[in-house]
Amino acid sequence: MKLNGPWLTDPRTAQVFDAIEGEGHRAFFVGGVVRNAALSMPVSDIDLATDAHPEIVSNAAEKAGLRVVPTGIAHGTVTVVAGGLAHEVTTFRRDVETDGRRAVVAFTDQLEADAARRDFTMNALYADRAGNVVDTVGGLADIAARRVRFVGDPDARVAEDYLRILRFFRFYAWYGDPGSGINADGLAAVAAGADGLDTLPGERVGYEMLRLLAACDPAPALASMAQTGILARVLPGASTDVITRLVHVEAGADPDAIRRLTALGGENPEKRLRLSRRDASRVKSLKAAIGASTGLAEIAWREGARMANDVAQLRAAVFEMPLTDDAPHQIALGAQAQFPVRPADLMPDHQGAALGARLAELEERWIASGFQLTREALLSRG
Repeated sequence: MKLNGPWLTDPRTAQVFDAIEGEGHRAFFVGGVVRNAALSMPVSDIDLATDAHPEIVSNAAEKAGLRVVPTGIAHGTVTVVAGGLAHEVTTFRRDVETDGRRAVVAFTDQLEADAARRDFTMNALYADRAGNVVDTVGGLADIAARRVRFVGDPDARVAEDYLRILRFFRFYAWYGDPGSGINADGLAAVAAGADGLDTLPGERVGYEMLRLLAACDPAPALASMAQTGILARVLPGASTDVITRLVHVEAGADPDAIRRLTALGGENPEKRLRLSRRDASRVKSLKAAIGASTGLAEIAWREGARMANDVAQLRAAVFEMPLTDDAPHQIALGAQAQFPVRPADLMPDHQGAALGARLAELEERWIASGFQLTREALLSRG
């Protein structure tokens, strides 16, 4: 198979290849860039693999006038920046020792050994600078079938890094074919290794879960997680019922991981998944708003159109009802509304707490009127 695309002919990337190959070494595109190109999906990060050791890559790049950042030099990775474009360049590696969280690696000059230590076959594809794919693990066939399959022995791959349990479901959500079902051998391996999840930091678990939830339709992957008991282990009390309905309610809207996490439910996802303060606050606000009587227009006025849209979709999914026809109008109405009364309009007759109470009273009247009452009408009521 031969790939093509602007990423392949970018002159900045050619500079990196020239620098490494100019020292007599080999370099290949690897991982996501090859996988996505083979799937005709957008390519973002540019990762390269090489038989050159990190110091050789660094010296060659600097000699070519490129900037080098030692992002993970102990593990064989340096970032080479050419014309503002970052290239993560990693030396071929083989695992010497693993403990389920970290690996001790040794450098090798064998592409086959490097491929054998990767997680999934679709991530173990390489391409030379002309776009010719090198496949030593059957990854092209798996990509054609949209099958997420571990490289080699699934149990061994899981035992090397327990985060691969969650990556298995995440990659199935993004790249798998729900019609063909999830890979049975892989599913058995992640179920058998589930105890290893307890050794992982919450931040890493949260990162994988949010990436999974951002897939176009994460419901089949989440259903498989629930089937194996892994979902309950990661997020006790979570249920896939609402999120399955939510995906249909969204109807082509941009996937939003936090909205979907709210639908997934569970006990204290904010702490278990170590969410950022902003994301944790958003989950709490969405949870509170689902069952509240506050109208969409008022939510949009107080918290913005995005919040109101999220609440509308979540309510439809939770209460198993269609979105109301006037929901977009109500949200737009609230988002554009501007309360016409200012504190100065009520002073000096009202001060301090009395001023705040009076403003709140007038706000309630204004909202109840559908944002129609004018400043004059509100102030004239006494």
